[in-house]
Amino acid sequence: MAIENTQSQMRKGILEYCVLSVIARGMIYSSDIIDILTEAKLLVAEGTLYPLLSRLKNSGLVSYQWVESTQGPPRKYFTITESGKLYLKELDATWDELNQTITNIKSTKK
Repeated sequence: MAIENTQSQMRKGILEYCVLSVIARGMIYSSDIIDILTEAKLLVAEGTLYPLLSRLKNSGLVSYQWVESTQGPPRKYFTITESGKLYLKELDATWDELNQTITNIKSTKK
């Protein structure tokens, strides 16, 4: 079994959580989201991010607004909604629980 496949699946599993966490910081342009995730070693292609942003928007977790740009066409900036903040809070709790569970499993002796 290739480790890369498992690693990829683990990253995909937490991508939505990470994207919402980044957007929760404040209004942000999609390429800046990619830059932040890449800097954090969570490599994301545009072809992965844009459908995810669309799903988050359609679910009412994020919204966007068009902002005029001095360097070309208007840009779509994303913000988290109140529903998104509540959803993210639930994901935070789930992450904390999973992290603790994994820590417990790894430290349990036979």
